[in-house]
Amino acid sequence: MTKTLFDPGAMPVEGLAGEAPLAPDVLTAQAVRARFARTLPWDPEPSDEALAAPSLRLRRAAVLLPLVERPAGLSVLLTRRTEHLSSHAGQVSFPGGRAEELDSSPIETALRETEEEIGLHRRHVEIVGVLPEHVTISAYRVTPVVALVQPPFALRPDPGEVAEIFEVPLAFLMSGANHERRSVALPDGSGKRSFYAMPYQDYFIWGATAAMLRNLYHFLRA
Repeated sequence: MTKTLFDPGAMPVEGLAGEAPLAPDVLTAQAVRARFARTLPWDPEPSDEALAAPSLRLRRAAVLLPLVERPAGLSVLLTRRTEHLSSHAGQVSFPGGRAEELDSSPIETALRETEEEIGLHRRHVEIVGVLPEHVTISAYRVTPVVALVQPPFALRPDPGEVAEIFEVPLAFLMSGANHERRSVALPDGSGKRSFYAMPYQDYFIWGATAAMLRNLYHFLRA
């Protein structure tokens, strides 16, 4: 995605998704494993990004959605990208990136990119499943790969890509009361683009990252 032409944090909150928070017993490592082992009906939430994506051949990408097993409960590991990047500059994202020819699967892409970006070795990562692909406005088809991560582990962020690594409690992100709905007018006057945001402390989680977390919420509560 190209550099953001607006400040998403300055967009007014138009409403909250408002669904009830998931119960604590749904947000344990054991419960997450069990949920991905089951086939239950659920509906992924459509994104305005997919509707606005250019009619080009979509490029493959994958991200790791790491759930860290902490004594206080699961937390989601996220990164803040450096400000000088030509795409997603300064934004909060999952570790990951575009697929390469030698990658055998989206899981391999997510593991390889995570090792390259933040130095998280795959021996600490337990893959539990994948969520539906997310199409971005920049013509990427992104597969979110959900994993449990067992501490202790060492991280080594790539200074060219990652400015900061941080964690957010999964319980905070799995409550509709924290899912803000915002929108921005498109520069060509063709309407507006709506997006979710999940501000947490000094971090503004929005766009594709928030959309994937919304689908994790829908999946776990099915």
